[in-house]
Amino acid sequence: MITPTAIRRTADAGTQRSNPAKIYVTEARHEFLKLIRIPIFAVSTIALPVMFYVLFGLAFGGGEDGGVGEDGGVGVTTYMMATYGTFGVIGAALFGFGVSVALERGQGWMRLKRVSPMPPQAYFVAKVVMAVTVSAMIIGALFILGATLGGVRMPAAQWISLGLVLLLGALPFAAMGLAFGYLVGPNSAPAMLNLFYLPMAFASGLWIPIHQLPAFVQGIAPALPPYHFAQLALGTVGAAEGGSQALHAVVLLTFTALFLAVAAWGFRRDEGRTYG
Repeated sequence: MITPTAIRRTADAGTQRSNPAKIYVTEARHEFLKLIRIPIFAVSTIALPVMFYVLFGLAFGGGEDGGVGEDGGVGVTTYMMATYGTFGVIGAALFGFGVSVALERGQGWMRLKRVSPMPPQAYFVAKVVMAVTVSAMIIGALFILGATLGGVRMPAAQWISLGLVLLLGALPFAAMGLAFGYLVGPNSAPAMLNLFYLPMAFASGLWIPIHQLPAFVQGIAPALPPYHFAQLALGTVGAAEGGSQALHAVVLLTFTALFLAVAAWGFRRDEGRTYG
């Protein structure tokens, strides 16, 4: 006997099957909540760049007095708002993807996801949304601090341009994090990411302006993805220190394609080990 309750359940199931957008939204929401509730993730990705900006941009930077950049035309707090924004976005993308994917591979969560009726792309889209959302939180916090305590004054168009560049910059490093997530194990992922992330951030001028670094470090910087991301962000506030904006964008796109190719290779390798 078919009851009204059974009919409603069947109708609800049909609605869910015909509404894949709901699956993507649900997966993205739970991905964000899962990571934001982990204290170490919240501290390392959100609090760290904000704390660095307060210490070095606001406390030691002296507000907008004195310029940074090759021509000294941009205030310290404005310059560091862009570079620490870059630092924070990279951290959110790398750790949100890299550590998360490595842990879920080790726990067998990827196999469970694979046999579920969820679209395979929803897993990766959810992580991209999470990385961009956390990046937006970091950018918002830095912008508020810069505008209130740092005395940063820019036209609205510059604020918007800087925010958009920083948000879009999460994508290449999400690809980098995905590649790491498939290459390293769950236990070694945090250490390996820090081993690459922190030296790259320093050598790319995210903590200290690039022109103040030793000459040999300045020579290495153009080979590092964060350098090009930082120059794109600094370009929106008139403080870029080398190369055209188009060149930096092309380099980042090239790195993105490379990281995605490595991630695809790692994914196929995992598939072969599990199902081959």
